[in-house]
Amino acid sequence: MTRYDTAFRAAVEGAEVAQRLFRTELDVETKSSKMDFVTRADTETQRRVIERIRDDYPDATIVGEEEDELKSVPEDGNAWVIDPIDGTTNFVRGAQLWTTTVAAVRDDETVAAATVAPALGDTYAADSDDATLNGERISVSGRTDLDQFIVAPVLRYGSERDREFGELLRELILRFGDLRRFGCAQVTLGMVACGTLDAAVSTQPNPNPWDTIAGVHLVERAGGTVTDVEGSPWEPGCEGIVASNGTRHDEVVGRVARAVR
Repeated sequence: MTRYDTAFRAAVEGAEVAQRLFRTELDVETKSSKMDFVTRADTETQRRVIERIRDDYPDATIVGEEEDELKSVPEDGNAWVIDPIDGTTNFVRGAQLWTTTVAAVRDDETVAAATVAPALGDTYAADSDDATLNGERISVSGRTDLDQFIVAPVLRYGSERDREFGELLRELILRFGDLRRFGCAQVTLGMVACGTLDAAVSTQPNPNPWDTIAGVHLVERAGGTVTDVEGSPWEPGCEGIVASNGTRHDEVVGRVARAVR
């Protein structure tokens, strides 16, 4: 069983657990803020994903959003990065834009990723070479006119940094063709990978690995470019994220940078 196969199966089986609980009566708790939700769907989904991974790799190192799993990716060795429900606010409100996501990492390099959006009927996946959507190979858009770019902000920062987030939104709407915000980082990055969006950006420092790693891998395997907000190669824990189709990436970085000056 390859790591790609395991990541794919774990994401699919986890998503099945979450989908069964979607739009049902759930007790909703909050974590760090009034808009940071968690339900038993998150914990039960994560447990199912871990069970599937450990069926194939009993000694697997797990990095996961919920419970007591690691919260950062080890620099050496193999690890599995899990987001049982990315877009929990959407999930809680009954909106269909949420995913179950699994990435396999070896020595700090992503080797496989799967993002399943069961309520949308979409499954994104990538091995070391290609990215697919529902089994069909995908690529980023070929658009070059920034005035026609559709750009999505990802990773809202919390109420204490709402002013900064507002500045980012202002810059995006002024300097690109249009913007979208979906409230689910992984599905947003998947949309960049398949060309639905031309870029996705965040100026949030130290974005969580479960919010980013799988989607970054999808974009890169689909031919896109991903950096931090300074234009340096993206890696977990860096400053922000700029993921684009690559045609005008430096200019996208420059326009996003204006929002944090």
